[in-house]
Amino acid sequence: MKHIKAAIVGAAGYTGGEILRLLIGHPNITSIVPVSSSSAGHPVTNIHSDLIGDVELSFVSQMTGDEDVIFLCLPHGESSKWMEKNSVLPHQLVVDLGQDFRMKRDEFIYGLAEVNAKQIGDAKRIANPGCFATLVQLMLVPFAEQNLLPESIEIAATTGSTGAGQTPTSQTHFSWRAGNHSAYKTLTHQHLAEITATLTEIQSNWTGTINMIPLRGSFTRGIHAVIHFPCALDEESIGTLLHIFRKDHAFVHFTPSEPSVKQVVNTNKCFIHYEKVNGRIVLTGVIDNLLKGASGQAVQNMNIAFGLHETTGLKLKPLAY
Repeated sequence: MKHIKAAIVGAAGYTGGEILRLLIGHPNITSIVPVSSSSAGHPVTNIHSDLIGDVELSFVSQMTGDEDVIFLCLPHGESSKWMEKNSVLPHQLVVDLGQDFRMKRDEFIYGLAEVNAKQIGDAKRIANPGCFATLVQLMLVPFAEQNLLPESIEIAATTGSTGAGQTPTSQTHFSWRAGNHSAYKTLTHQHLAEITATLTEIQSNWTGTINMIPLRGSFTRGIHAVIHFPCALDEESIGTLLHIFRKDHAFVHFTPSEPSVKQVVNTNKCFIHYEKVNGRIVLTGVIDNLLKGASGQAVQNMNIAFGLHETTGLKLKPLAY
């Protein structure tokens, strides 16, 4: 059995905590170094109190240096600074969950496993996709592979409050978020760049526009997206196309009815429903933004990079109720 030593830089945050929870139960992980400059010296359970009885680790200020994989769970813009300040050995795998390297695809492999599994298998530097980007790409890639993307694609996607990170803001504290619903970064969300880059890499002649309206939901975790665009294929042909895509990807599933966020929260799954309405294909998709949209996908990428089955340590059950 392959033995892997892991470090989590930024282990006190949401994504760092989720990776910690996943690695505790991962059969190939032999040690975990939880790095946090703000919480160094304090027990991990002071922050992640749900892990009482599972770990007796304390946060540390720096890695030991002999780790096999380093997960960077830092605020956007901080990963590139960390890479400049720290010596990372060529054989050490780095998986960055921030946005710093997603568009630097000559330096980091873009870690959308359902598209780039072969490259990820040979990689030592991986840029994890954004949460919105993950779901939108999984919904659109099957159409790009068949050169079916149209000139204009319409998207409305709602995310839970954890998508904004752990640091409180005026739009994330409970009294503002609960029972509320609002749009933000309309048509300008930063994930559009990586989505467009991937789709044009697959469908090289595509010069279309993605019109995405991101929405803040009054729930904590999960993303729900609805995508629609003109499509000449009938529903049966669309189904055939999507199921051909799904058969090679363990975490992507097509559902007979419109999925809901609770079906995927606490899992690494992506559920997608499709139907044809008035000449348009309508896709509804859901993921857990902290797992398939972040930490679960990072572990999936680690598995592939180390030659493990991509589902190792990720066979998780949803909360359901």
